[in-house]
Order: sequence, then structure tokens, then C-alpha cells
Amino acid sequence: MGQRDPGRLVGCELCMQDGGLLVHRGVKLRVIRATEPEHPAFYRVVWNDHVAEWTDLPPADRSHIMQAVAKVETVLREHLQPTKVNLASLGNVVPHLHWHVIARFDWDGRWPAPVWAPLRESVPDAEARLAVPLSALDRLVAEAVRELDLAASP
Repeated sequence: MGQRDPGRLVGCELCMQDGGLLVHRGVKLRVIRATEPEHPAFYRVVWNDHVAEWTDLPPADRSHIMQAVAKVETVLREHLQPTKVNLASLGNVVPHLHWHVIARFDWDGRWPAPVWAPLRESVPDAEARLAVPLSALDRLVAEAVRELDLAASP
């Protein structure tokens, strides 16, 4: 009911659109960068098919998505040296499996509170403070996750 095809759910935001700036699309998952000016290095690893919970996936797919999350986190740590990387899989608003991978810095306007907390102060030059331009960071993330997809291909 409400299905466009077996892997997509009509009305689900992440089934109908990418969910942000598309960085990489593989067969099973995609990586997008959220447009969050206060948190410019905010990525999401999104399972392509409509799945609400991580444990709805078979074990091999659970491993695949977590390896992708780890690849994104590794790129952020190696190239940005953030104070902390936040990982979250909530899905309360959009019940479609996705992981948030967010580089956090002690200069961000919500630090040390969660990114969803009220803004304490605006940091208009947040993107300029990154050690690597976002376009280059997007390429590095895409390359890392593409390598994972290639390794998983039969």
C-alpha cells in the first residue's frame, strides 16, 4: 500500500528525494551533505531502500552501512581534525534508515550541546574555518565510500 516500487515508500522524504547535496550514490546507500550553515561538515549515510530500523537489514547489509559510516567519519577526522565526531541514527521525524555523521568543533555555536540544541551564538564563518574546502571534502568522502562499494561488488 502506498508503494511506488518494493524499495520506495510514497510519502517518505528520503524515498522521494536525496535528502541533501548528493555526494555519492551506490547500489545500496548514498551519502549526502546536509545544508546546515552552522555545521558545514554534516553528512548523512542513507539506505536507498525504505527500511525503518537498522535490525531490519540482513547482517551483511548492517555491516555495509556501518562500514560506510566509518569511512565518512575517518575522512572527517583525518582531514578536519574536529574536536568530536557525532554519530546518530534517530529517524523519529523521517523513519527511513540513515546515519548522521557530524564533525563538531569547540567553536561551533552549539558546542558542547547536540546539534539540535538551541543555537547559543551564530558562527557565520563556520565553513571558512574548516581545514579543507567542502567541495574537496565531498570528493574525499565520495572516494572513500566508492572504494567500499567496489570492494563489496561480486
